[in-house]
Amino acid sequence: MDVSLVNPFIDATIYVLSSIAFTNAHVGEPYVKKNNIAKGDISGIVGLSGEASGSISVTFTKTCILKIVSKMFGEKVTKIDDDVKDAVGEILNIVSGNGRQKLQAMGKTMKGSIPTIVTGKDHTITHITTASVIAIPFFTENGDFTFEVCFE
Repeated sequence: MDVSLVNPFIDATIYVLSSIAFTNAHVGEPYVKKNNIAKGDISGIVGLSGEASGSISVTFTKTCILKIVSKMFGEKVTKIDDDVKDAVGEILNIVSGNGRQKLQAMGKTMKGSIPTIVTGKDHTITHITTASVIAIPFFTENGDFTFEVCFE
């Protein structure tokens, strides 16, 4: 997988969480994901097309997303509800747009779809490509989350 397609989304994730959720995210060691089971309780996925086709997704643990959304809303959020689902979609939408803007500056044009949100313990994420899925763990003071990238 072309790292030049991945790094803009990693940078965008760090920037977006810092700016809209006052959360510092630290990148862990990327790895090739072996199954489609999410490592958390709520995920958002966006399809991408253009220079390359594929998808990106983010999966948050319940603890992590509730703290992040509480910071975003300025009030304590205690359960994954429609507002939290909307917030995950918005976070991913902004990450997607920011990452694609960075790629555009490098001469690589991509378009993104509307985020799809999936919830539940041990839910699955299916990236509709035959390429390997690269998972990038992130660690925050609010808990952990995983960003996935898959491009053909």
